[in-house]
Amino acid sequence: MDAPKGHIETMTGQVIDAADGDGLLAEVRQLRERVTQLQQRVEQLDELAHQDVLMALPNRRGFMRELERLVARAARHGTTAAMLFVDVDGLKIINDSFGHQAGDQALIQISEVLSAGVRRGDIVGRLGGDEFGILLEQANVASAQEMAARLGEQIAACEFLHDGDELPLSVAIGVAIIDGQASPAEVMAQADEEMYRRKAAA
Repeated sequence: MDAPKGHIETMTGQVIDAADGDGLLAEVRQLRERVTQLQQRVEQLDELAHQDVLMALPNRRGFMRELERLVARAARHGTTAAMLFVDVDGLKIINDSFGHQAGDQALIQISEVLSAGVRRGDIVGRLGGDEFGILLEQANVASAQEMAARLGEQIAACEFLHDGDELPLSVAIGVAIIDGQASPAEVMAQADEEMYRRKAAA
């Protein structure tokens, strides 16, 4: 049923006299609060969609979003950055020998070592399974390779323990430079290929 002449039906179904300024202002406040709540909920869902379920890192979707931004920034400003593709060796053995819970714990420990080993503005993400990605702001070939070598050494030097058992872990890391010329997918593929070359040469 339509509201009587001179009245307004609100979104909550309440009928307000159009001349009732206080009532209209109250309705506006309620609508603004509702919009704010919906915006916050959208932001929460968006964050969850880009977050890894196991650890406090961006998932592959979230990592690609950051990679796209970094590629665009490099193209716009003529700067260079780098992506590291990190592959964990030995995870299958851990899963088979100690169970998937041990494998998950090893991945969490590795994520912590990687996150602690990069600079504040850099981004560590989990690409899936036993693969991680790292985005290095303002990096060149030499600094990116130096970071990759240092992270590899830090992983190798750590003692990963599960129920008192030491877990043998190491990583292979590929480096790709971001200069704005290659697409995000191409940068990812380059880093992936370099990682496999290093793994084969080890």
